[in-house]
Amino acid sequence: MHIQLMTDGGTDLPTRLTDSLDIKVIPLYLHFKDQEFISGVTLNLKQFYQKIRETGELPRSSAPSPNDFYEAYKEVSPDTPIVYLSLSEGLSTTYENAVLAKQMLLEEEPERKIAVINTKTASCGTALLVHEANKKMIEGYTFEQLEEDLNSCVEDTTTLIALKTLDNVIRGGRLDKVRGTIAKTLNIKILMRTSDEGTIEVAEKVRGDKKSIRRLIEQIGEYTKDVEDKVIIMSHSNAESRAQAVLDEIMEKYAFKDSYLTDMGPLISTYAGEGGIVISFFK
Repeated sequence: MHIQLMTDGGTDLPTRLTDSLDIKVIPLYLHFKDQEFISGVTLNLKQFYQKIRETGELPRSSAPSPNDFYEAYKEVSPDTPIVYLSLSEGLSTTYENAVLAKQMLLEEEPERKIAVINTKTASCGTALLVHEANKKMIEGYTFEQLEEDLNSCVEDTTTLIALKTLDNVIRGGRLDKVRGTIAKTLNIKILMRTSDEGTIEVAEKVRGDKKSIRRLIEQIGEYTKDVEDKVIIMSHSNAESRAQAVLDEIMEKYAFKDSYLTDMGPLISTYAGEGGIVISFFK
């Protein structure tokens, strides 16, 4: 049975994964004062950073509307089940709008099968669940089996974040300017993670970039064991060489079955800031 996978602009998908995968991506929106962009469609990462330099501001993000999802669902044949992996409900109204659209369509076509999964993560965390979905579809999982497996895997997903700069969290109001200035003066780096509820929380504060990366790598062993049959996915915000060096160090320390490296899109880069790194793996 063919199952149509879907996700959204809050997911950073590795090219090596998407090259062999049929997946539809519903983009989110980014709003600068003078213009609205469709993240990853009318605004790529290079243009995103250029826009920030020009305006001196960070954009606001907004979720796809219920109608955006309704139209995307309608494009899929009624005979084809849909599994949509959503940006965490704790971070956006994207999930809520996707559920509303599902209800709208099922009122018209009650025989359709649509699963909307709250991934409780973002970026490469959702990409990890896409990888899992692809693997299970190749193994022949039914729609019902796939939905059950993915909901279980959501609870096993660990997403860790290392910020190189605090500029974006200060600009975006998530860290007040006084504390942010003190942290920058003291060279404090923030390590973050997704919570059990799917929000982003501060895990640790470390002094110095090298120490923060070292601690990020150490944390992997605190969250997971027996990695030989697991994959790790890393996304980076405009810092490929830095990210590749970190990933190489991770793979030298932990024997993951496979690893993927991908660019962060404009949406996640808005929050992570330039040089930010996100890693995801199963517990």
